[in-house]
Amino acid sequence: MQYKDVNMEAAKRIALVAHDNKKADLLAWAKFNCDLLEHHTLYATGTTGSVFERELGLTVHKLMSGPLGGDQQIGAKIAGSEIDFLIFFWDPLEPQPHDPDVKALLRMAVVWNIPTACNRATADFMISSPLMDRDYNRQVPDYDFHTNRLKQPGS
Repeated sequence: MQYKDVNMEAAKRIALVAHDNKKADLLAWAKFNCDLLEHHTLYATGTTGSVFERELGLTVHKLMSGPLGGDQQIGAKIAGSEIDFLIFFWDPLEPQPHDPDVKALLRMAVVWNIPTACNRATADFMISSPLMDRDYNRQVPDYDFHTNRLKQPGS
């Protein structure tokens, strides 16, 4: 497969998502890393964004609640190269009624080679990486073949 580089600027666009049982953990992580997060553009689903703005004093672009389409909004932003990072503290022990949306969001992160943290340890390693505050070219599969094949007559 062919690959192409997609530039991630020094100021990253970070999506913050958490299931209900993990919201306190994500908030605690964000408070601990507030000085690092303030240099980046933040997105969040549902009430998470409002809580983060109030508790951290940072501007957060708020989307819909996850079950109401917020997970899909973030997935669309990933596919549109509008999100560089996904911090998603999900609860693997609690069944989620919108589980297909969660899987679709994680799938988009993998398809578009977006760094993704699903727990605090991984988020700590990512946020403290020397790559975090500088430009980075991430390699993304060149999906033009798949897009163009649909335009071919008879396909």
